[in-house]
Amino acid sequence: MALRDSAARRYAEAAFGVATRDGTVERWRTELGTSAERLADDAAMRALSDPSIPIDQRYMAVGALLEGTASQPVQNLIQLLLRRGRIAALPRVAAEFRRLDDRRQGITHATVTSAAPLTTGEIAALTERLERTSGDRIALDADIDPALLGGLVVRVGDRLIDGSVRGRLERLRTQLTSGAL
Repeated sequence: MALRDSAARRYAEAAFGVATRDGTVERWRTELGTSAERLADDAAMRALSDPSIPIDQRYMAVGALLEGTASQPVQNLIQLLLRRGRIAALPRVAAEFRRLDDRRQGITHATVTSAAPLTTGEIAALTERLERTSGDRIALDADIDPALLGGLVVRVGDRLIDGSVRGRLERLRTQLTSGAL
């Protein structure tokens, strides 16, 4: 998996370089995302990945599936992936492209997990606080995990902030068993 992810990263970095040079980052981001969605169908992906189908027929199929949604540079990248037998990497290329663009814009992705749904106001307040402490713009996703009992678990990049009741109870149990109390 890591090998495939590094290939997707390389393709995304090359595409991002072209898009940055040409001033078309937003267009590339949109078109790669749309193309990945359109080609995500399992049957379509199997057919496009099938080396027994002549490459010209696979090019025509991609052209038909993406008609009107992808500019020539994006179609060229997709055809390159197709020719090199890496068309299945397109969703990862699109995701990596988004990550590169978010980094360029100073956007950090964070996830908050709570026992119950958070209100819009709570999400806005948490986003504002995370932005103040990190200095970055935060794109916050909210998940629900009833096993938390209460509180929040926030992941910002590779940092984990566990303010959940479950986490507190686990830390207390660890302290009790280690004799730290």
